Amino acid sequence: MKKLPLYLMMTVLSLSIFPTSMSAKEKDPIALTANPKEVPAEVKIMINRLEEIKAMDKSSMTKVEKKELRKEVREIKANLKSSSSGVYLSVGAIIIIILLLILLL
Repeated sequence: MKKLPLYLMMTVLSLSIFPTSMSAKEKDPIALTANPKEVPAEVKIMINRLEEIKAMDKSSMTKVEKKELRKEVREIKANLKSSSSGVYLSVGAIIIIILLLILLL
C-alpha cells in the first residue's frame, strides 16, 4: 500500500508531461508569402482573401454575416493546410529508423 501514492504520482506526472511534448505548431499561412516563386496562384488567392477578412470592419455586421465569415476562414485555412506538401515523421518513426540504421550498419 505504501507504493500506491508513488505510482499514482508518477502516473499523473507522466500523463501531464506527455501531451505537451507532442503538440505541433500550426503553420502560419501568411509565412508562405515569403517565397513568391514557390507559392501557387490558388494559395495566393486564399491568402489574399484571409487578409481582406482580417482588414474588414466587423462591428457593423450581423451575427449571420460574422458566422459566414468564420465558416469561410475555417474552410480557407483547411484548404491551405491540406495544400501544403511535405513529409511528416513522428518521433516514434524517427526512433525506429535510427535503431534500424544502428543495427544494419
